[in-house]
Amino acid sequence: MPEKRPARGRVLVVEDEAYVRSSLGELLGSRGFDVDLSANVTDAFASLARSPVDVVLTDLRMPGADGLDLVRKMQAAYPQLGVVVLTGQGTIASAVECIKAGASDYILKPADPDALEVALERALASRALQREVDYLRGGDAGADDAPIGTTPAWMRVMETARSVASSDATVLLLGESGTGKELVARLIHRRGRRSKGPYVRVNCAAIPMEMWESEFFGHRRGSFTGAVADREGRFRLAHNGTLFMDEIADMPLTAQAKILRVLQDGEFDRVGDERPTRVDVRVIAATNSDIDALVADRRFRQDLFYRLNVVRIELPPLRDRPDDIPLLASRFAGEIAARLGRPAPGITPEVLDDLRAYPWPGNVRELRNVIERALILDPGTALTSLDLPPVGGLAASAGAPPAADGPDLNIRSAVAAREKEVLVEALRRSKGVRKEAARLLGIDQRNLAYYVRKHGVDPDEAAG
Repeated sequence: MPEKRPARGRVLVVEDEAYVRSSLGELLGSRGFDVDLSANVTDAFASLARSPVDVVLTDLRMPGADGLDLVRKMQAAYPQLGVVVLTGQGTIASAVECIKAGASDYILKPADPDALEVALERALASRALQREVDYLRGGDAGADDAPIGTTPAWMRVMETARSVASSDATVLLLGESGTGKELVARLIHRRGRRSKGPYVRVNCAAIPMEMWESEFFGHRRGSFTGAVADREGRFRLAHNGTLFMDEIADMPLTAQAKILRVLQDGEFDRVGDERPTRVDVRVIAATNSDIDALVADRRFRQDLFYRLNVVRIELPPLRDRPDDIPLLASRFAGEIAARLGRPAPGITPEVLDDLRAYPWPGNVRELRNVIERALILDPGTALTSLDLPPVGGLAASAGAPPAADGPDLNIRSAVAAREKEVLVEALRRSKGVRKEAARLLGIDQRNLAYYVRKHGVDPDEAAG
């Protein structure tokens, strides 16, 4: 079975002469376009009501409503849809009139096939750019920071990401929340052949089930109650670019089959359309869930998993790359200070020790939040202290007085008190040997240093 050629876009050809109409259809079809054919302006609008297109190619001189009438009506009904006008009786005046009416290009018959292809590509590129601008203005543009790090674990991630970028392979990014999965996805997009195309992000966990199909595939005006205008879905917005599907494991099972179809066939059914829409989209998926376990439990489709798991990149948690923490902290401090209109502060060695020792359950995102909070609360020239929460987000309240009628029942202070007791006992049993105390506690020595500072424990004194 021959490999399906990627869709370049759907073109509606409007031409009253049947032979010319079919010849144009064959020519454009041979050059990778999907083609719809209409004999007049009325047929053209009926066709557009049934199935969307990306660009219109119309003859100028036709019986009844002509190409100029079509351009004007298109400007009113579909202002973002490019119209290329084709005519055998070209004059400067008619060309100027068409362009002023809103046509994107004007070509004389007999059209040179290459020139016609270039004109259509220009119209397609303009439409894609407008879709992306509208998308970005909608507030879904994410940060575009380049991921940084020098530890071996992170360098392996970067090496794989750069290697896969030049291909169109589907990528599955795995890692805890806050490890930088979207930054890696953006890096892959920027370094690939689709870098000039749109980058569209969608959080699969944030879309209500009743809106799912419209969000991903779009809908036609009037196709259901509340559909007051046509809507482009995320797959159509990402045509010739990259769709980043975050939290893919949270997608409902009923939706997964439809995503599988797009990945397999490159087409989907837009709500209210009679014909499927073809797209050429690279998918990068991400999750912080154990997707292998979900597949084993049949909570995630195995066939979809195989489609997504072509290139698998596992991002290490920040606690496994402690030597990257000073680099990241310095970068965040500089960026946040610039936003606050202040010079970048220095970071003292004591603060860096605290940063390395903390286990970072929220990973890089939590590190940035901690640095931002410190800069807001301490506007000095150097960061000398940090407000690091205990693991699990429980703020220690070691000094809180016990309840008058019995033991202190405040869970935060109780956890902090027990934490200190366990720490002191581990130091006592290990006779103050830090490595052994850390082993007993099931943590590394840097985390041990953090807990020692947090509770104000003298290791030598605790050792007895």
